[in-house]
Amino acid sequence: MALTEEPQSLVEDSGDERPKWDNKFQYLLSCIGFAVGLGNIWRFPYLCQTYGGGAFLIPYLIALVFEGIPLFHIELAIGQRLRRGSIGVWTAISPYLGGVGLGCFTVSFLVSLYYNTILMWVLWYFLNSFQNPLPWSSCPPDRNRTGFVDECQGSGVVSYFWYRQTLNISADIGDSGALQWRLLMCLAACWVVVYLCVIRGIESSGKVIYFTALFPYLVLTLFLIRGLTLPGAKEGLLYLFTPNLEILRNPRVWLDAATQIFFSLSLAFGGHIAFASYNPPRNDCEKDAVIIALVNSMTSLYASITVFSVVGFKATNDYEKCLDRNILSLINAFELPDQSVSRDDYPAVLADLNATQPARVARLLLRSCRLEDFLDKSASGTGLAFIVFTECLLHLPVAPAWAVLFFGMLFTLGLSSMFGNMEGVITPLLDLGVLPRSVPKELLTGLVCLACFACALCFTLQSGNYWLEIFDNYAASLNLIIFAFFEVFGVVYVYGMNRFCNDIEWMTGRRPNLYWRVAWKLVSPLLLLSVFGAYLVLLVQKPLSYKAWNPQHVGPSMKPFPDDPLHGQCACHLCLRMGGSECIQDWGPSRPGAPAP
Repeated sequence: MALTEEPQSLVEDSGDERPKWDNKFQYLLSCIGFAVGLGNIWRFPYLCQTYGGGAFLIPYLIALVFEGIPLFHIELAIGQRLRRGSIGVWTAISPYLGGVGLGCFTVSFLVSLYYNTILMWVLWYFLNSFQNPLPWSSCPPDRNRTGFVDECQGSGVVSYFWYRQTLNISADIGDSGALQWRLLMCLAACWVVVYLCVIRGIESSGKVIYFTALFPYLVLTLFLIRGLTLPGAKEGLLYLFTPNLEILRNPRVWLDAATQIFFSLSLAFGGHIAFASYNPPRNDCEKDAVIIALVNSMTSLYASITVFSVVGFKATNDYEKCLDRNILSLINAFELPDQSVSRDDYPAVLADLNATQPARVARLLLRSCRLEDFLDKSASGTGLAFIVFTECLLHLPVAPAWAVLFFGMLFTLGLSSMFGNMEGVITPLLDLGVLPRSVPKELLTGLVCLACFACALCFTLQSGNYWLEIFDNYAASLNLIIFAFFEVFGVVYVYGMNRFCNDIEWMTGRRPNLYWRVAWKLVSPLLLLSVFGAYLVLLVQKPLSYKAWNPQHVGPSMKPFPDDPLHGQCACHLCLRMGGSECIQDWGPSRPGAPAP
């Protein structure tokens, strides 16, 4: 077939009526902004730290090459060729696959509800960051103004500000509680911002994306430069990337790597199909898929270096404080001269006193001070953003300025991901013609945003965090894996591999090579089926629980871990290890990028 001869298509080309990107860079930024989300900042670093540092990169890169990039290429190519949103694309391929498009549309809608809730929390912290000192730097006074709130002193000021002053979380999911008006106002503001940005689809969001997609890289670079100059940054990076190849024997590592790359690229949401449908028919979608996927993965690595340089500084600071407390206890108990015991001398002095006066040393109840223990107190999701990292910010000079930059970065990251989510909702509605063509697009966009805002009101209740966890764990994870499998199956075995390769040859001037064909026909479907099976097994083995935050059991240094099948750690893990007796949930979206929680 001559390259100038267009292969037979399933739909009429309506390219003259569809909006177009102003330029190729705008399109790439939009796809990168959709793929690079909160999960790149608060999920990938946690996985690297949990699964053997640099060793995690091995299964991650394998999943990227054989799962992420091939599936991403399919979405970009089929959207560009058929020039429709998710529902229109899969209905055109086969009426029996129309449910896949409807499922992608529904997931994008549900994810938009709780993903914008994360932006609500980020906006609340962003607004509070303009105070000096930061409101989570000290406990509030009690009613009598004679001391501080007992709950805050028992749990730690950062945790107290998150659970009580921000969420005002209820005892359990059965206790809905009242609407939190400050959060309600922040949620309304977030939806107004989203509406103004997507009011005319890519014609408006394409202008904003220059800032929302590039600003996070500027802030990450500033944090990296500052972080690398802080004491403890080297220890944090060594801890993050020191490989432990033994851990690769654990099948959970491979499952988490496969799911991370899957959700990090925002596959099966329909947003990338919608974005690609606005491309010129002869755009090189193969090159785009590779570039965007690699940029997304490199961003995750870049964010990991930035995050753990700062986390290493905090861990070193806490470690030195621990040593100082123990040294002071020794000096007071044994009446040693002031400044006679340095941090370097402490191990030798303690060993000598243990050998000569073990009973007196035992009565001091000295804390165990190991730098590795403090480095191990990391978390993912909201635990990293609103507890661990906010505490790190307190140790930086001019803390409010760094807090403004950090939460401003998170807001723009989430906002650019919301553009893709909303495109996955609005584009199919426009293609289906749910409203007469005489109705302006601005009205349809406004109705969608208003409906999303109304549905998301449950997240502003005192039980809102519990509801968000339910949405995050059940609205997207399993569904997206199923939809992605039917996407690759529909293209390869229903649309036809030969026809699809002809389309790509016509669009790019190159016929897909052996790597693409083997990945589409065999490797990617098998990987998706394996992930699906493993996810089901883990879901049955570890049902989720939604328990109350109990400050009596969770001290200031006790950070919870997620209890989600995709995340490989029990929520009780660190709580119990540090002496706590109750599990809590503290995980947020890590995908659409998380939504993610």
